[in-house]
Amino acid sequence: MLEYARADLHQRQYGTALGQLWLIITPLALAGVYYLLLIIIGAKGGPERFGHLTGTLFLFYLITNSITSGAKSITSGNRLILNSAFPRLVLPIAEVLIALMRFLPTLLVYLAIHIILGLPFTVQMLWAPLLIALSLFFAVSGAILASLINVYFRDAQNLLPYFTRTVLYLSPVLYTSADLDDRLRFLEVINPIFPILDSWSAVMVRGEAPDLSTVLLALGWSLAFFAVGTYLFLTREREFAVRI
Repeated sequence: MLEYARADLHQRQYGTALGQLWLIITPLALAGVYYLLLIIIGAKGGPERFGHLTGTLFLFYLITNSITSGAKSITSGNRLILNSAFPRLVLPIAEVLIALMRFLPTLLVYLAIHIILGLPFTVQMLWAPLLIALSLFFAVSGAILASLINVYFRDAQNLLPYFTRTVLYLSPVLYTSADLDDRLRFLEVINPIFPILDSWSAVMVRGEAPDLSTVLLALGWSLAFFAVGTYLFLTREREFAVRI
C-alpha cells in the first residue's frame, strides 16, 4: 500500500520540487480565501481565529480528500483488479496514505503559522497524534464505504464534491463550536467530522485537552462506519470484477 501510494504521488508530479510546493500553496490559498470570507461577513478575527481556520481546514481536507479519492479507487483500478489477485481493500486504504502524505507538509505549514501568530504551545498538544490517528481511522472507513458505493452507483463520485462542501459549512471550520447557535447544537452529534475538528481546534489552537465525550463520539462514528463499510465491502468484493 505504501509503495502504491508513493508511485501514485510520483505520477502526479509530487516527486518534483514544484509539485511539492503545490501541496503547500493550495491549502494556504484556501485558508486565505476563507479568512477573507470571514472578514466580509463580519466575523471576529484575530490570531486565534486564523489559527483555528487553517488548522481545522487542513485536517478537514485530509479526511475529505481521502474519501473522495477513495471513492474512485476501485473503478479507476479496474486493470489491476482484473489482472492481479490481491485484497481489494488495499486500494481505498492506499488513497488514504496518499492523502496523509499530502497532509504532512501542510502540518508543518500550520506549525509555522502557529508560531507566527504567537499561539501557545502546551502539553495538551501531545493529543495531536492521537487525533490524527482518529482522523485517519475515520478517513479509511469513509474511503472504503465510498469506494463500494461508487462501484454500484457511478454518479456518487460526481456528487461527493458537493457533499463535502456542504459538510464543510456544517463543520467547525469557518466558525468554532462556541459560536454555534443553540438551535444547531444537533450538528455536534449528527456530523461525524464535527467532534474530530472540534477536538483538534481545542488541542492545537486553544491549548486545551479535548473533551472525553467528544473524542468517544468521534470514535463511535468511526467504528460504525468501519464496521458497516468493511462488512459490505468484503461480502461484495467478488462482484467487483463484473461490475467495473
